[in-house]
Amino acid sequence: MGGSYTWPVTLESGDVVLRPIRYRDRKEWSGVRSRNREWLAPWEASNPIPGGGLPDYRQMVRSLKSQAALATALPFVITERTPGSREPVIVGQLTVSSIVWGSAMMATLGYWVDKDRAGRGIAPTAVALATDYCFEVLGLHRMEINIRPENAPSLRVVEKLGFRDEGYRPRFLHINGEWADHRSFALTSEEVPEGLLARWQQSRPA
Repeated sequence: MGGSYTWPVTLESGDVVLRPIRYRDRKEWSGVRSRNREWLAPWEASNPIPGGGLPDYRQMVRSLKSQAALATALPFVITERTPGSREPVIVGQLTVSSIVWGSAMMATLGYWVDKDRAGRGIAPTAVALATDYCFEVLGLHRMEINIRPENAPSLRVVEKLGFRDEGYRPRFLHINGEWADHRSFALTSEEVPEGLLARWQQSRPA
């Protein structure tokens, strides 16, 4: 293992706060997912086993917590401080998964954001926060993000952050009921010596 792996951890920038997903988030998380069902459906991971389903909320959190305990994942919810709310409200989810130590020192990142909050810089900020933590604290070397070619909002996120397009992966993941092609994007720590969040903030229009 390279850097210092610590979990749980909370990361924040401005009104955006990444914190560990919790069992007690079920009601709030489910409400956001329900409102965004049509928005997220085309990009949802599915079970390729005939008749197989996805885990329910509790099973999902249990699995993510187990992965975090094994130092192979960082399961966050994306929250935002909003006027009138005592705590930041859930506006999405971000998971750093498939963390590989040793000679690879890499991970894969996936995320989704509430449709009503899209286009406001929340997703790029969240991705930058998590990437900086992985590079600067965990000592990882490479972050990868795989996106459906049709997923224009997610493509804009990696474009804004300067992730490198590494090409096409045919039938890469089972999404929304079928094996789906993806484009693979990556960034290495040497490409952002100043930190990805700092670069993103400097590039944003005033």
